[in-house]
Amino acid sequence: MASFDPGHLHIRRAPLQPGDFGYDITIDYQVVQDPKEGKSMQFDMHGQINGKDFKESFTLPKDMAFDFARVGFKIAVKNGMPKSATIWSMHKEYDEMFEDVRKQLGHELGDPVKPEHLE
Repeated sequence: MASFDPGHLHIRRAPLQPGDFGYDITIDYQVVQDPKEGKSMQFDMHGQINGKDFKESFTLPKDMAFDFARVGFKIAVKNGMPKSATIWSMHKEYDEMFEDVRKQLGHELGDPVKPEHLE
């Protein structure tokens, strides 16, 4: 199950059987001004994965902010989510979050990515 409001994504999955995994994760995000990178997006993740609490934050520069799902998934895996987990059921909410991030940052299609961010 997933729900989205601008600046806030909540995803939840109950274990379906013994030995299965579950999570209850909230991602809050906001535009920040990074002294080095300029306009950036800060993401604050918190919740539980398999009953274990976690809280982590990360900041991505404007041109890389759309990589939030990959970074967030790596954090979730580090905190106990199986690498094989799929999140296809929340595709609609992901699209809404992607669009909200784009609007908040004033990013336009075709805006360049800094080459040093691709290393």
